[in-house]
Amino acid sequence: MKTHFPDEPLRSHTLDMLWQAQDEKGYIANEDIARIASQLQISEVELEGVASFYHFFHRKPAGKYRIYINNSILAEFKDYRDIVRAFEKATGAPLGGTDPTGTFGLYDTPCIGMCDQEPSALINFYPFTNLSPAKVDQIIDSLRSGVGVEFLANAVEDNIRYTPEREKTILLREFVPGKALQALTRWTPGEVLSEIKESGLAGRGGAFFPTGVKWELCSKFESDCRYIVCNADEGEPGTFKDRVLLNRLPGLLIEGMIVAGYAVGACRGIIYLRAEYRWLLPKIHAAIEMYEHLGWLGADTTAKEPFRFDIRVQIGAGSYVCGEETALLESMEGKRGEPRTKTFFPVEKGYLGRPTVINNVETLCAAARIMELGHERFSSLGTPVTRGTKLISVGGDCNRPGIYELEWGMTVAELLELCDAPDPYFIQVSGPSGQCISAWDSHRRFAGEDLLCGGALMIFDSTRDILQIIRNFTAFFKHESCGMCTPCRAGNFIFSRKLDKMARGLGSLQDITEMQQWGQIMKRTTRCGLGMTAPNPLLYALERFPEYFEQKLDSTRTGFNRSFDLESALEDYREAVQS
Repeated sequence: MKTHFPDEPLRSHTLDMLWQAQDEKGYIANEDIARIASQLQISEVELEGVASFYHFFHRKPAGKYRIYINNSILAEFKDYRDIVRAFEKATGAPLGGTDPTGTFGLYDTPCIGMCDQEPSALINFYPFTNLSPAKVDQIIDSLRSGVGVEFLANAVEDNIRYTPEREKTILLREFVPGKALQALTRWTPGEVLSEIKESGLAGRGGAFFPTGVKWELCSKFESDCRYIVCNADEGEPGTFKDRVLLNRLPGLLIEGMIVAGYAVGACRGIIYLRAEYRWLLPKIHAAIEMYEHLGWLGADTTAKEPFRFDIRVQIGAGSYVCGEETALLESMEGKRGEPRTKTFFPVEKGYLGRPTVINNVETLCAAARIMELGHERFSSLGTPVTRGTKLISVGGDCNRPGIYELEWGMTVAELLELCDAPDPYFIQVSGPSGQCISAWDSHRRFAGEDLLCGGALMIFDSTRDILQIIRNFTAFFKHESCGMCTPCRAGNFIFSRKLDKMARGLGSLQDITEMQQWGQIMKRTTRCGLGMTAPNPLLYALERFPEYFEQKLDSTRTGFNRSFDLESALEDYREAVQS
């Protein structure tokens, strides 16, 4: 399977070269850095800067079996710590290190896209879900006895819980390969563009920019080659909708990319796949090969106007900020995934300086369905402002976590009833970068006129500690910030320290005021969406649950640590001695 197009610069091979070195020996050695830097004709220091940017690249031995345990808040509330202890005991490796023999490496990692099946982990990038201490022991015993990790990994369930009545289901309906592409044999690229614009399809990644407008803008910039990039770097904690589409309907994504390529006059497409989804590669490659055999990729097609298009996959290496489109482009070009200065939009100068459309998996799948079903069917659904349907990843304190395809306009209460959430209290919409609402907001509707949702709904009942949730979100943003902007770098650090102070019962009104001030600074001055949205969990929680935070303040104003508990402080020590 092709990993690169023939005339791409060698520098765009950087991530693949680093992956190859690591896959061979389990880490990237100094001699690998020297060799790859020489091949790329860049300094070792520059390559070191690239390798150190990505979470999954290791520069020292990381174990024959590298175990990554999801530490998102949904995992934290599903016995994450028990699973960590079970792995530590079974492997002999401490969290963040390897066992004495170098067989096992144990690491925590942000959300791996399986929040509906927690606790979960990746072992050498094969998925393991619904873990328990007993299951951990069985897995490690089998690995020690020589069973291949690929034979131990379990199938990841799609958990599709709800779709509308058949005539209103758009994405998760039955799929017939090639059906969406039949329209290309009858229509010109301009007619395809008009169909997408008429549908009212907006991007499904969170920004909700009109898809047809983006495609049209890209088509107007002259170039020898335009690109269609699928952003499959679904890194928002709590989100797993694109995982389900890639696992269940990879062909639909390929057809959406072909439709986009024909509409804008692109010659190539690239799927930027997050490393956490490496286990989906065989299905994606098989789908690409199928469309090559059907004559829609890698050869002149039967489209009404001459059209030749090809698709390859680029594997990321673990960086949430690469979900930002310009950071994603930098990563694809073999650099650190740092957001670009917005001198040009990608539709004008994107990948390798050429006009580039970047859409996420759900958007491209929806575009394919519009070509199959017609814009009238799509635009007849939803609300006047927000057309069609939307996939929502639902997780947390409900009895039916999974994927819901809902028609825009559904109320929060209706979705809570569908997922059987008996005690919704704190509800996080669109992941940590979105906003929180309470049970009193259940009358609100998912729509552009009211409550937009990029793809995730995390439900927490009244037994959950709001401060624990916010601290987990803040730790995530602090870890994932690229560090380029001072407001983002410093702001997330300050949030973390002040929330720690509040958890010890030492917070003050001044701390809250200063966090609110820093939040506004970050929203106005940071370089990319990560920094702009990182304050959201705290700011929205302060707004929606003021009485909770009032109770967390030090009412005595003495500054003494009233919450210190000697017995609790000694608990970990006693447990370690007993084990």
